[in-house]
Amino acid sequence: MAAIPPDSELIPAPPNSDANSDTSQPLLGRVSRRSFLSQLGAAGIAASATPLVAATPAVPAATAQQAPAAAPGTLPLSLRVNGQTHHLNIDPRTTLLDCLRENLDLPGTKKGCDHGQCGACTVHVNGRRVNSCLSLAVMHPNDDITTIEGLGQPGNLHPMQAAFVAHDGYQCGYCTSGQIMSAVAVLKEPVGPSDDDVKHAMYGNICRCGAYPNIVAAVQHVRRNS
Repeated sequence: MAAIPPDSELIPAPPNSDANSDTSQPLLGRVSRRSFLSQLGAAGIAASATPLVAATPAVPAATAQQAPAAAPGTLPLSLRVNGQTHHLNIDPRTTLLDCLRENLDLPGTKKGCDHGQCGACTVHVNGRRVNSCLSLAVMHPNDDITTIEGLGQPGNLHPMQAAFVAHDGYQCGYCTSGQIMSAVAVLKEPVGPSDDDVKHAMYGNICRCGAYPNIVAAVQHVRRNS
């Protein structure tokens, strides 16, 4: 078999070419084996990629404006929270705590132990304090729910919130919302007048920082001035 000639012998240079000219730039019209194969490979890649782009269907403009369908296994639910009604589609296993935090964007209610032992998740349901981590959201379609966000706002604090500030009734602050919600409920419950009575009524709310004397002082301040 005859040997394949080198690239330079496939197509001879023009007769008037200067042997001493710069060979780093290709001559006009000169095609080598390497450049021919490179161009052929690039053309093949472009040809194979073109159908993929053309086959992608255009997304109708109306599709982006349509509301997402309810996920399988969810239930429609209307909750009245802080005086406002919310229409939701949620998993029936969702706790009231997770619904408030994740679905309604009310993070003031804290998730502490998630077992009903710390009181950080305390909210009011029809005026009574409830550990929202132990209650399913679907159990409250006709109830009036109040969270710390509905109790008072900066510039318009509930008296109990103002008392916690005045008596330094918090340190890290994680349990504070649950402490305040329980303390407000204590104002309407048959609790004795002494500090020990208040401590007993607030046993369900744990302060890991140990600010209990200040918390009791804040509660007693509001009880005596309300």
